[in-house]
Amino acid sequence: MTKFVKELLKMNTNKILGASQPPIKLKGTQCVIHQGESLSKHTSYRVGGNAQLYAEPKSWEDIQALFEWIQQQDVPFTCLGRGSNLLVSDQGIEGLVLNTCHFKEYDLDEEDHTITVGAGYPLPTLAWKAAKRGWQGLDWAVGIPGTLGGAVVMNAGAHEGSISDVLVNAVVADSDGTIRTLSRDDLQYAYRASNLQKEKALVLKASLALQPGQSKEKMVNLTTQNFRRRKQTQPYDKPSCGSVFRNPKPQAAGWLIEQLGLKGYQIGGAQVAHRHANFIINSGNAKAQDVFNLIEYVQEKVEQHWSILLHPEVKVLGNFS
Repeated sequence: MTKFVKELLKMNTNKILGASQPPIKLKGTQCVIHQGESLSKHTSYRVGGNAQLYAEPKSWEDIQALFEWIQQQDVPFTCLGRGSNLLVSDQGIEGLVLNTCHFKEYDLDEEDHTITVGAGYPLPTLAWKAAKRGWQGLDWAVGIPGTLGGAVVMNAGAHEGSISDVLVNAVVADSDGTIRTLSRDDLQYAYRASNLQKEKALVLKASLALQPGQSKEKMVNLTTQNFRRRKQTQPYDKPSCGSVFRNPKPQAAGWLIEQLGLKGYQIGGAQVAHRHANFIINSGNAKAQDVFNLIEYVQEKVEQHWSILLHPEVKVLGNFS
C-alpha cells in the first residue's frame, strides 16, 4: 500500500472511517474517487458509516482505470449495487467501494429470446419489461428492490424462482483487469449462493434466457399478482434489506421467528417487522449496530427453541462490536 493511501486510510478511524475530503480525479477518464462518502444513502437500510473511498464508474474505461489505480495503490475494494441486501457497519468500510449503479445496458435478442443487461439494471424494471413482451422467467423478480449484479452474486429469488433458473452467463472483471465470461455451471449456484460471494470480482453484465409464447396479458397479470402479494405480506414502507435469513428448508425462517412471539421485538431503532417476521426494519432512527444486535438476538432465540441456526441472507460489511 502506497504512502498516499496509507495516509488516507488513517483519517478519522477512531469513530467513523473516511471523513469527507476532496475527490481524487483519475487522469484520462471522467471517473472521480470520492473520500468519505456516506453509505447510508446508498443502502436500503439507510444506515452505516462512510466509505473511505468511493467511485461510480460509468464505462469500461473507468473500470480499467479504477482497477489499475487499485493495483498501484494496493487498496482493498468492495462491490456495491443498489445496496438492498447489505448491512454496513456504523464505522464504515475501509478501502474503495465500487458502485455499478450506472451500468444499465439493455440488449434484447428476439431470435434467441435472451436479454443482456448491465449490472446496475433494477430487477423490478427488468421483470416488467419481460412481462410486457409476454416472456416468462422473471415475474418473481418484480418485488426485489435490487439490481441484476447483486442478483447474480446472491442468486436472488422469490416465488419458487431464482436468477439461476434463467442465467446464461455473466461477464465479470477481476481486480487485475481480467475479463471473464462465466456460465451458470461456473458460478456453482446453490440456494441464495454462488462462488462469486467468495471472489473479488465485479459483475459487469449478464445474459438471461426467457421463455416466449405467453400472452402479454397473462404475464402482466402474473407479475402484478406477485408484486401485490409482496406488498401485502412484506413491509416495503420501511427501510430494510428484505429477507434477513435464509429459509432452513423445509421450514420458513419467518414462521420459526413468528412462533416465538418476536414480531415487534425491538433493539434501538431496529425492529422485527409486524408484517413479516423475517424482516428487520429501520423504524426511523436505527444504527447498523442495532440491526446487527437484533439479528444475533433472533438467531440465539431460534436456536435455543428450535435447535436450528438461521444463516443470514443479508451481507454484513465492516466491523461490529
